Amino acid sequence: MEWVRILMFCLIWVSFWDSMNALHQGEQPLSKIAIHNTVLALDNAAYIKASPDLIGAEGKNNEWVNLSFGNPNPSGDDWVGVFSPSNFNGSTCAPENNRDGPPYICTAPIKYQFANFSSPSYTTTGNGTLSLLLINQRADFSFALFSGGFVQPKLIAVSNPISFLYPKAPLYPRLAQGKSWNEMTVTWTSGYSIYEAVPLVEWGLKGDSQIRSPAGTLTFTRNSMCGSPARTVGWRDPGYIHTAFLKNLWPNTQYTYKLGHRLFNGSYVWSKKYSFRASPYPGQDSLQRVIIFGDMGKAERDGSNEYNNYQPGSLNTTDQLIKDLDNIGIVFHIGDIVYANGYISQWDQFTSQVEPIASTVPYMLASGNHERDWPGTGSFYENMDSGGECGVPAETMFYVPAENRAKYWYATDYGMFHFCIADTEHDWREGSQQYKFIEQCLASADRQKQPWLIFLAHRVLGYSSGTWYAKQGSFEEPMGRESLQKLWQKYKVDMAFYGHVHNYERTCPIYQSICVNQEKSHYSGIVNGTIHVVAGGGGSHVSEFTDLKTNWSLYRDYDYGFVKLTAFDHSSLLFEYKKSSDGKVYDSFTISRDYKDVLACAIDSCQPTTLAS
Repeated sequence: MEWVRILMFCLIWVSFWDSMNALHQGEQPLSKIAIHNTVLALDNAAYIKASPDLIGAEGKNNEWVNLSFGNPNPSGDDWVGVFSPSNFNGSTCAPENNRDGPPYICTAPIKYQFANFSSPSYTTTGNGTLSLLLINQRADFSFALFSGGFVQPKLIAVSNPISFLYPKAPLYPRLAQGKSWNEMTVTWTSGYSIYEAVPLVEWGLKGDSQIRSPAGTLTFTRNSMCGSPARTVGWRDPGYIHTAFLKNLWPNTQYTYKLGHRLFNGSYVWSKKYSFRASPYPGQDSLQRVIIFGDMGKAERDGSNEYNNYQPGSLNTTDQLIKDLDNIGIVFHIGDIVYANGYISQWDQFTSQVEPIASTVPYMLASGNHERDWPGTGSFYENMDSGGECGVPAETMFYVPAENRAKYWYATDYGMFHFCIADTEHDWREGSQQYKFIEQCLASADRQKQPWLIFLAHRVLGYSSGTWYAKQGSFEEPMGRESLQKLWQKYKVDMAFYGHVHNYERTCPIYQSICVNQEKSHYSGIVNGTIHVVAGGGGSHVSEFTDLKTNWSLYRDYDYGFVKLTAFDHSSLLFEYKKSSDGKVYDSFTISRDYKDVLACAIDSCQPTTLAS
């Protein structure tokens, strides 16, 4: 059999596993599988079959696949792995995979599930069935049945390959604000290189004639990665990432668009049609709604790859936003986006998960430790949290209007809001390049037109009662507020948001660790300080709070959730914290003030004045 000849190569995985498993345990489910210990033990009496052979008819980008399998010697720790491409022969490996002798498997499965997940009688009958949800990832798939658990797996059977009808189709659009208020960017993924097809977007006012705009194309290679597993077993070809710039938009106006590729034979390949509403003009007085959260990650709707309780957290957050999409203008995901940690296939999974949101409203990112950090790469933190990605997938897969996406700090406007987004994985301290950007961004806000000034970052540069920060005695990222609080105060930042700590917490308006306003639910007139919010409960495992009582902490929630800001006009703002489980409001406050209140003198924010005439 062809598969037997191919699988004779599948004896063993790479040697780096043990150190990387210790690093990522509990955060990346694929790292739990010690496939480097796999032995080839094909059993003629074992089998696994997949159906249908061809999926994705009628333009579907995800579809359920049914598996049936059998093992004459079943065990409760037997499992099924999903591989793509289907031929996972590893006769050629990257230099980092060198061992004493060939051959090897060089790529991880993209997901897995226990054989008895939906067949409780499997361990007695040896027969089982399983349904798995696949997304289009530009290559075919096969399914492998393993015995021996995750520690000493034995490969006993491999299925027939299956594939999508249009594997190279343009997929998973994600919108982002451009560098000007009347520009929207559309980024998507496909299997078409610039040597096969020309990427474009067909778009226009809803119901009007459509125009076509070209798109640029990027990708990245194994050599773009900084370490393992991103350079080794976690590597998977990301396809081609295209970005088009839709310009001269009318404010608050509905547009439709579709993604396309013009093949060199003159034919076109099109996505389905999507729509978005253009951003309001800066300072425009209209109803404007903003979503903010961090640390969501991805999860699988078929129950596979379960870890750290991501399924209820990540999927509930995603689903609540989809339900309320008609009442959302823009989304900020402030770091720790996918938790791929070097397993590149997971970026496709995430863009598929958030497609209903990101294809409809701007989906803006901040950089987190799980996107950027890797030793010796210029990261402010010399840890290995990115799994060797060192920022490359995040910087390529999603557009942000930064001058240099490798330095992931930027400003963006949305109507009456002015946002300053920091990159905590690069130096923010006084005198640094980023510090200068932060001050310039805050200073550039015209508070008469954009009264709501918001600071966003991944790590907590303000205040958190999370256990880890409390044990450090700082209740913050060291050198965080010490470096930046005089800027927040000088420019009267209304709110500062953070992720990194996986819970929710709101402070009083605060300056130098002192509450400068005793109100809790309604602020009117001069607020005097900045309200700091940890909104890191997007989906990752929830973080504990310290038992210590902090006088600045007004509300804490050990649960999954997100924040929604609603600006009714230049004088009225509603803040709401909602749980992902039910979408209900569990904490809220309002701000009511006039322009003169923003101009008024507060502690350390007074402009020089004179009585001289």
